[in-house]
Amino acid sequence: MDELEACKQKFLELVRGIDSAVQVVIPVTPSNSMFLISLTKGANRKFITVPEDDIIDLPNEADIRAKVTKVVKDAVSTL
Repeated sequence: MDELEACKQKFLELVRGIDSAVQVVIPVTPSNSMFLISLTKGANRKFITVPEDDIIDLPNEADIRAKVTKVVKDAVSTL
């Protein structure tokens, strides 16, 4: 598993920790260094954009993890 895949897995774990019922779709490659991530719960869907660098830094940077967690929590709360 390459570094980016391991970081995507960490993102999935973060989302599952917030709400295990949310389904996540992360594109294989970023567009303009941004990932357009789909979060789905039941019939509701929300898209969030996360910079590629934030996904890569997620496992090792506490401030990035806190920022991404807030974005995910805000998005999940609207589902």
